[in-house]
Amino acid sequence: MKTATLVKRFCKSLVVPTGRLAGKPVKLAPYQNRFIDGAFADGVNVGVLSVGRGNGKSSLSAMLCVGELLGAWSDAKEREIIIAARTQEQARIAWQYAVSFIETLPDETRENITVRRQPRFEIQYDDGNGPHLIKAISADGKSALGSSPTLAVLDERGHWPLAQGDELEAALLTGLSKRDGKALIISTSAPNDMHPLSLWLDREAPGVYRQEHRPTPNLPVDDADSLVIANPGSKYGIGPTLTRLKEDAALVLARGGSAVSRFRLLSRNERVSEDNRDALLDLNEWLGCETDNLPPRQGQVVIGLDLGETASMSAVAYLWPDTGRLEAWAAVGTVPTLEARGQADSVGDLYSQMHKRGELALMGNKTVPPADWMRRVLAHVEGETIASIVGDRFKQSQLGDALTELGNRSPVVWRGMGFKDGSEDVERFRRYIFDGNLHVSESYLLRHAIGEAAVFIDPAGNSKIVKGRSMGRIDAACAAVLAVAEASRIMGRPQHKGGRLAWG
Repeated sequence: MKTATLVKRFCKSLVVPTGRLAGKPVKLAPYQNRFIDGAFADGVNVGVLSVGRGNGKSSLSAMLCVGELLGAWSDAKEREIIIAARTQEQARIAWQYAVSFIETLPDETRENITVRRQPRFEIQYDDGNGPHLIKAISADGKSALGSSPTLAVLDERGHWPLAQGDELEAALLTGLSKRDGKALIISTSAPNDMHPLSLWLDREAPGVYRQEHRPTPNLPVDDADSLVIANPGSKYGIGPTLTRLKEDAALVLARGGSAVSRFRLLSRNERVSEDNRDALLDLNEWLGCETDNLPPRQGQVVIGLDLGETASMSAVAYLWPDTGRLEAWAAVGTVPTLEARGQADSVGDLYSQMHKRGELALMGNKTVPPADWMRRVLAHVEGETIASIVGDRFKQSQLGDALTELGNRSPVVWRGMGFKDGSEDVERFRRYIFDGNLHVSESYLLRHAIGEAAVFIDPAGNSKIVKGRSMGRIDAACAAVLAVAEASRIMGRPQHKGGRLAWG
């Protein structure tokens, strides 16, 4: 029996885990059947699919990963499946789709499956011929070196950072060749014709199957026929309906500017530039900072603050520049509950785990009271010398009032989060870590924040943290950046030696 037939048979044996079709058997749309037939044909090593946002790319990828994990069409020993994305958080989202499908499997199958969320996102299946693994990684080529996957999914390849993306892609393809593995490159369009994804789609090559759902460029944004071309799932209950797409098109036309560009790129699957974003730091680089032998609190301490709005998280980071020791904790209100927050942010019981580990405190009601929070912030380092307290200039009024109420006498520095201050702080933070100067204990709070934090890059190459990128809470990462950057400036200032000159 052909591999493609086995693949489609497995996909149709699954149950839709979420959404308006939850609980119903999976039905593959014609374009999905076509892709499976092409990507799993004999002699094909790379399958490339480009389709508009919301057309079941992640769910299709997840089904294929789970099928490979369970050996639905492969009898290879110790199968390894890699889900690679631009950031660790995006890889987690695709990985979570796989977990959702696994949760619908029969009990006897799930008994042999282990799901791990810390320190890395993995799914392990033991059938006596394994173990077999699904791993989620971000676009850092070093994280894939040495691997020998049998299947790799390059999720949203059109939006990876160029240098790191090319490195990761090369590492994956090299690893796949060791075991005759297959790469599936599934993404919305890249911003231009010279992007590596565009080259995959435009250039015919042996062993490569290409399928692109891209309408003729420069048609009106609300052109119905071309919307259907870019969104082939709309006719089959996958993703947005044509009515919703037309409503969204009308909305972006009214807003104009970058909203139109984003709609053309993501919903019309056209090759237009949206914006330039990158991860603040690869999670594997951060994990390299974690240690069981944390250096002591020694010398002065720098405190970085990120005060959250309304129901958001407020976070604080402490850095002792003399030893590079970093500590962090955060606080949220008691309403809503941690369980409800976890569901809303799609992180399961992660916040509850943080609370049990002492990394996340509950304060106030719907909001964290600034004065009470600052009192606890300062109590954490009571008796120690504070070199500087660093906060977001946008929150200066609230934080300043709280510090005044507490009678604070330590130096306070206010930093902007835009390109002027933000670019310097991001660069100093990265350099501090790359130089091996930062040391931190295992922290779910910081792992989650670093994994989700992204930066926006302007045409001049300046970077600033983007807070609105996702539902994920990156407040602890922002606080750490402020603390580390200020500590770096303090350490770089010349030290005065000797006595003062006396004028007679």
